[in-house]
Amino acid sequence: MNLAESIQDPVFKTVSRCAQESGVRAFVVGGYVRDLILKRPSKDIDFVCVGSGIELAERVAKALGPNVHVNVFKNFGTAHIPFQDFDLEFVGARKESYRSDSRKPIVEDGSLEDDQKRRDFTINAFAISLSVENYGDLIDPFNGLVDLENKIIRTPLEPGITFSDDPLRMMRAIRFASQLNFDIEADTFNAIIQQAERLAIISQERIIDELNKIVLSKTPSYGFKLLFQSKLLHQFFPELVALQGVEYVGGNAHKDNFYHTLQVLDNVSKVSDDLWLRWAAIMHDIAKPATKRYDPKVGFTFHGHEEKGARMTPKIFRRLKLPLNDRMDFVQKLVRLHLRPISLVKNVTDSAIRRLLFEAGNDVDALMMLCRADITSKNHEKVSRFLNNFDKVEVKMKEVEAKDSVRNFQPPISGEEIIKIFELQPGPLIGEIKEYIKEAILEGEIKNDYEEAKALMIKFASTKGLQVKGGV
Repeated sequence: MNLAESIQDPVFKTVSRCAQESGVRAFVVGGYVRDLILKRPSKDIDFVCVGSGIELAERVAKALGPNVHVNVFKNFGTAHIPFQDFDLEFVGARKESYRSDSRKPIVEDGSLEDDQKRRDFTINAFAISLSVENYGDLIDPFNGLVDLENKIIRTPLEPGITFSDDPLRMMRAIRFASQLNFDIEADTFNAIIQQAERLAIISQERIIDELNKIVLSKTPSYGFKLLFQSKLLHQFFPELVALQGVEYVGGNAHKDNFYHTLQVLDNVSKVSDDLWLRWAAIMHDIAKPATKRYDPKVGFTFHGHEEKGARMTPKIFRRLKLPLNDRMDFVQKLVRLHLRPISLVKNVTDSAIRRLLFEAGNDVDALMMLCRADITSKNHEKVSRFLNNFDKVEVKMKEVEAKDSVRNFQPPISGEEIIKIFELQPGPLIGEIKEYIKEAILEGEIKNDYEEAKALMIKFASTKGLQVKGGV
């Protein structure tokens, strides 16, 4: 196969010319070639040359223009050029060998064949020649084209060796399967099962990078099922594994919360590409095993799982090396609130709506997406009924927000003004007064209005023996 027509961008011509001037052979390799064949967009281009990748990169940067900068990483023998919309990576062809207790390879100069042998999967072992005499020729030593056609993930060498050398490749196999909707070849998947525990030598940062790509795939449940079946998930996310299974007591049973969670994740993925909303779906029932109880009258219960799940979120995020910033706060908030709209279905009072809007703030729309996704019953009539009720709740939310403006609630009276009016020193009493005003607004006793709030404040302050002394 010749792909010359697909690599007519001046970048490829420049690399080809610079390689010829340097007396080296250069190739486009790896994922860019795979995506080119699959007609998937890609801006990350990897070049391999039989020689010094750094020297070729420096020559290419000069040829591309005076303002093009090359980043050199001598310890790794690689170089990077950001150019227009592309990220260009250069490396010399190499062969690798590994020690059993480490994933850091012993690297030596090698041939193109050596370089292709060290690739993780056949569909990532392609190379396209940039030499003038055979420009565009596809070099496919492991029949990757056949695997692409058959939608198969397979290692180029014996899978046990491939995964032992770099256990992260096991996560990558599942990530590619999830992203591309491919199957993992049987021997390859069996090798993952056999070596799952070897994932322990990989840093959590690299694991979570692959996991997030699975979470962002079109149907992430597929990737999570493979992680579960291979036992890779057990190595780093035992809380999610603990959701799996159904317990029976006295003829009563609860649903399998692992597969329910995956269905919620898929449902969210149909309506949002937001990584953190998808993480909220993963985490929303995470505390169910810890809160499961059996009541002979009502069957299994999970009382308080939303609050306990919210408390578990920072610890899990910290261990998984997920961010402990506003993104974690967002997930934690949605875990804590995910049952609230369901409870409102039965009693849609203005007061309850105001409180939900106040607590959810700008995240209320994301919360409602999660709540809708959480309805996974096989009873279509029940699902339809719940979704229709959510429609009513959302209509009421819009009405209450238009009237009371509590979605981004700001106290009508500031603490500084309270101090000035009553000539107080800063202290707990200021917070008590502000809380009293807030509760009155949320309960509908007064409007979210400055004058009404001030009148209520003065009345409440008198019960505390305070008198107006200034600022009114």
